[in-house]
Parts: sequence; structure tokens; C-alpha cells
Amino acid sequence: MQNVSALTDFILLGLSADAQIQIVLFVLFLVIFLLTLTGNFMMLLVIMADAHLHSPMYFFLGHLSFLDLWYSSVSMPKMLENLMSKTKTISVEGCLAQAFFVFANGATEACLLAVMAYDRYAAICHPLLYGQIMSKQLCEGLAWGSWSLAFLNALINILIAVNLDFCEYRTIHHYMCELPILFHLSCSNVQTNIIVMLCSSLIIAFVTFLLILSSYGYIVSTILSISSTTGRSKAFSTCSSHLIVVLFYFGSACLRYAIPASGSPLESIFSLQYSIITPMLNPLIYSLKNKEVKTAIRKLFGKYCQHCKVVGHRHG
Repeated sequence: MQNVSALTDFILLGLSADAQIQIVLFVLFLVIFLLTLTGNFMMLLVIMADAHLHSPMYFFLGHLSFLDLWYSSVSMPKMLENLMSKTKTISVEGCLAQAFFVFANGATEACLLAVMAYDRYAAICHPLLYGQIMSKQLCEGLAWGSWSLAFLNALINILIAVNLDFCEYRTIHHYMCELPILFHLSCSNVQTNIIVMLCSSLIIAFVTFLLILSSYGYIVSTILSISSTTGRSKAFSTCSSHLIVVLFYFGSACLRYAIPASGSPLESIFSLQYSIITPMLNPLIYSLKNKEVKTAIRKLFGKYCQHCKVVGHRHG
């Protein structure tokens, strides 16, 4: 056995050992990465540029887009590098850092989705008091509170993981480092680590999901009490995008951290869903199903095209 001071790196096997498949995967995930960066950056730009989107819902959506930019940047660059590399190594320190940010970003997303559910509850169930309930101070407190709580939780988990001893076997059957995988590779007694990780994950998952569930319980009750079909449709359309994102994210993230690390393909599938696919889909879901966002995007591109024409005429 070798301890962590002697073991300097791990080997990330990724999704396939076949060289030809790796090339296909590289192209596929490069496209996904570029789409994720473009979509979320565009969402941030539109929210900042359009005064009509300076509301609590879009304030939280901006935080979510920034988080998704960061989330995908934590794992995908290393994944793309390893797909084209023969060594496929990551340092122990790099692996621990990646596990920290994956865990922190995952918890932040859960908290932000819960906060966004509360925002929809306030907007639909208390429309006349919405401005008072969702004040600027409350919105900022909820957003930064989500980030702080999630990163504090990740810090606690990673601090008790840095002193783990790792066996000579250093191969990770995955495309990124996650805490359950590190515990599986360790030669130390990881019972405390697993208990802390499961308890902290379940508490955040339970509290956030309970808040989302209760918010949507009130929302559904309010929507059903609306007499007109048009009113019901309009009320439901304001929260349908968020509901889709919640189902995508919570389903895969909870399953990933509920199953024990064993090198199963299911681990990679669930991780791909919540760490790569969801950040790519979020801006698409919110833009395709939201008239205000689509209008703002058209206005932004319209201004850009007008600017290009003006510059063209000047140079002409």
C-alpha cells in the first residue's frame, strides 16, 4: 500500500477505452461544452442587457446560468483532454479539488432550484404582494445563502477527505472525480466520511425538495382555483420550465449519490445527466418555453444587426 503522500496521481479511464469511440466522444462532448458555454453566456447577457428581465425570477436564473457555466467547466475540460491523451492522469490534489467543486456546485444548484420554486410560489399565489415578498434584499440573501451553504457543506466533506490514505490501485472508472469514488479507492476507514457525505447530501436534498414540493403544492392548488382556461395556462407556463429542470436534476443527482461506488456504468450515466447534460439543457429549456426570454434574445440580436449595418455603412 501507498499513502497519499506517495501516490501523486489517479488514472481517469473515462467512458471508453476504444480509441475510435474516444474520438467520437471528444467531438460530441466538445459540441456539448461549446453549446453549454454559449447558451448560458447568452442567458446571462440577455438578463443583464434587457431591463424587462430585471426581476427576481431572472435574477435567480442569472445565478443558475453562471453556476452552469462553472459546473461544466469543472469537469469537461479535463474530460476532453483525457479523451485525446494516452496518460489520462489527474493529480491527487486536482482530483480532490474537482470533487470539491462538483459537490459544491451540485448542492448550490439544488438550493437555487428550491429558491426559484419559492419565487414562483410567491408570484402565482400572492401576485399582489410579490414585490414586497421578493424584495431585493431577500433575493440577494437567498442567492448568496445558497452559494454559502453549499460551499460550506462541500468544505466540511473535503476537509475530512484530504487525510485519507489511498491504495496502490489508483484507477478511476469514471470521467471525473467524485467523493464516493475517492472513498471507494481509499485504504482508510471511510465510514465517517460516508456518513457525513450521506447525511449532508440527504439533508440538503430533503430540505430543498420539500420546499420545492410544498411550493408546487400551493401553486397547483392556486392554478386549479383559476376559473379561466387562459389564466390557468398562463400561470402554469411561468413555472413549467423550472419544473422540467427540477425533475431532470434531482432525479439523476439523488440517484448518483444514493448508489454505492462500484464502477457501474449507471454512475457515469447519472453523473453525465446532472453535471453535463443538465447545464446544457437549462438555457434551452428556459429560452424555448419563455416568451420574455425569446423576445429579449430577438431584441438583442436586432440591436447587434443594426450596429453591424451602421459599422458597415461607415466603412463602406
